[in-house]
Amino acid sequence: MEQHDKSRRKFLYDLSLAGLSVPLISSALQCTDDKKTNPEIMIEKNKKAGKLGIALVGLGNYAGGQLAPALLQTGNCYLAGIVTGTPSKIPVWKEKYNIPDKNIYNYETFDSIKDNPDIDIIYIVLPNSMHAEYTIRAAKAGKHVICEKPMALTVEDCDKMIAACKQAGKSLSIGYRLHFEPYNLEMVRLGTNKIYGDVKKITSGFGFLIGDPTQWRLKKAMAGGGPMQDLGIYCVQGICYTTGHEPIAVSAQEGPKTIADKFSEVEQSLKWQFEMPGGIIAEGEASYGYELNFLKAEAEKGTFELSPAYNYGGLKGKIGETPMNFPNVNQQAKQMDGIVLSIKNNQTSIVPGELGKRDVKIIAAVYEAMRTGKKVII
Repeated sequence: MEQHDKSRRKFLYDLSLAGLSVPLISSALQCTDDKKTNPEIMIEKNKKAGKLGIALVGLGNYAGGQLAPALLQTGNCYLAGIVTGTPSKIPVWKEKYNIPDKNIYNYETFDSIKDNPDIDIIYIVLPNSMHAEYTIRAAKAGKHVICEKPMALTVEDCDKMIAACKQAGKSLSIGYRLHFEPYNLEMVRLGTNKIYGDVKKITSGFGFLIGDPTQWRLKKAMAGGGPMQDLGIYCVQGICYTTGHEPIAVSAQEGPKTIADKFSEVEQSLKWQFEMPGGIIAEGEASYGYELNFLKAEAEKGTFELSPAYNYGGLKGKIGETPMNFPNVNQQAKQMDGIVLSIKNNQTSIVPGELGKRDVKIIAAVYEAMRTGKKVII
């Protein structure tokens, strides 16, 4: 249930190491120091520092390789608890992250997390099909929620998730790390402020060769679809936040299936074309069969682009032929700190559930266009 795509994570994680090597080393040292301290003392220390406690639900590669290490670098939050269905993972996580026994849960005991004041936020890092259930249960437990993308498999589930969090008076955010990342934020600035005039054309693609054919990401019931759900969502986001506009309609085409044993249930690749306000040409592509990773805007007076655009680190960009020059940050740390700051300040998240719902709606329209061969109004 928690098995994430190792090929994907290794591909992206390796690319991130150059930009994150020093922080990762310092995290390891901090973790070693923390082992010397009683877990309860560490919890109290973090609380006194004004940090909010996060519990990770689902200890797959993303939680273990990215989120947990990032929580050693955050200023507004810390790793307070875990929820896992794999008992063998517990000793490793308990030791590495100094987690007290009372903050360790499985899926049967999950709802009792409502009685734990150490945990303020529940971060859902489960297969897509489980996002709605655990977000709703987390809200009913009286906790704020961060949910990984895509938010859910249907717009109806998104509505239920939003309603549950509103009823509980709790924040719901989606794990859109690139809304906190300098290179992508520069694309937002250049596009929406019309620094080079109106954007006339925008193109984006994200893809890699997927590994293990048995993983949940290739099972439609769990993933909801193939690379469009996993990778295409980044391209949808990039097109929207760079132009400042949302698509009106979409046409889409499925690519050929060249690896039969992996793609009996989901698409291997697809391309789509958005109809945008103002006649902007917008095209996207997502694939589990080959590598691509870019976001390019062509405006009236120049071009600006990222390549790679969507990795965990090592991003590069240029305006015309002039390189962008921004630090490569720990995106997950920036994301969680930013979300937590909005909670502490009683402000609306910049990556709210409504944004996740929008993207689920767009993805559903892309799939409908792909299946029918017709233009679909969004």
